[in-house]
Amino acid sequence: MDLRDLRYFETIAELQHLGRASARLHRTQPALTSSIRRLEADCGAALFEKAGRGIRLTEAGKVLLKWAQRMRFDVEDARRELQAIGAGLSGHVRIGIVPTAAQFLLPSVARQLLHEAPDVTLRTVVALIDTLKPQLRAGELDMMVATETAAEPGWVSRPLAQDDIVVAASDRHEVFRKRASLRDLSAYSWALQPPGAPTRDWLDHTFDRQGLPRPHVQVETTMLLMLPTLIVQTGLLSFISRHHLHGRGRIAGLKEVPVKGATMHRRLVVTYRANSFLSPAARRLLELFVASAKDA
Repeated sequence: MDLRDLRYFETIAELQHLGRASARLHRTQPALTSSIRRLEADCGAALFEKAGRGIRLTEAGKVLLKWAQRMRFDVEDARRELQAIGAGLSGHVRIGIVPTAAQFLLPSVARQLLHEAPDVTLRTVVALIDTLKPQLRAGELDMMVATETAAEPGWVSRPLAQDDIVVAASDRHEVFRKRASLRDLSAYSWALQPPGAPTRDWLDHTFDRQGLPRPHVQVETTMLLMLPTLIVQTGLLSFISRHHLHGRGRIAGLKEVPVKGATMHRRLVVTYRANSFLSPAARRLLELFVASAKDA
């Protein structure tokens, strides 16, 4: 099998459309069709079938996709390992990281890595875990620092830090006049992430379980890192990491609203593919993340 054909096949499988694959790969549709025909001849089975206006993988196609990805990882890892010979702590490290970890864990770890290895370049993708997982799976990231989820075959995760999500407001907010209950919080307006964000869904379902109306959201934003500053300046409640309220990351004027049953407990972990090549610089970054968790 030709590696170029396999790369084209991966893109077609991802997009499930020959025309869109043609545009992304800058190859004609007949050229891509010929590529698929060669692979089908090698496999002795059809790889795609029609699905509405697009196409989808057959069972044989799904099997080939798994092995095509594995072969690409092996080729890319071989190239990177060969380049790393004699290079020491240098090269390029690709890390995906959720916003909270980017703000509270990454700066000190990156500072230490760049102090030890001034020639290293670091590419960071700050996003939620649903965005980062496919990139790690596709080999576009060396590692991912995110909230812990169910174990995935072929991945290794190491714990870093506890991250509790709590209700918070400006310390001048009237909610602090008395001990508030979850029901009391229904009277106020909120600044939250959109539905689908893990913390937003957890909070909504907490109100649901108590038979209470969901929070009235006056400001909805995907910019997670702007929420703490926003709520200090407004009369809005929010649901944010406790890291914003204590220690070096504390934001002046921000205070936790203690409410029974309204704390979401989660853990931050660093995850990488078990059999992938990690350059010396990537391995050192991994070690620094784990060491920072022990020191915290």
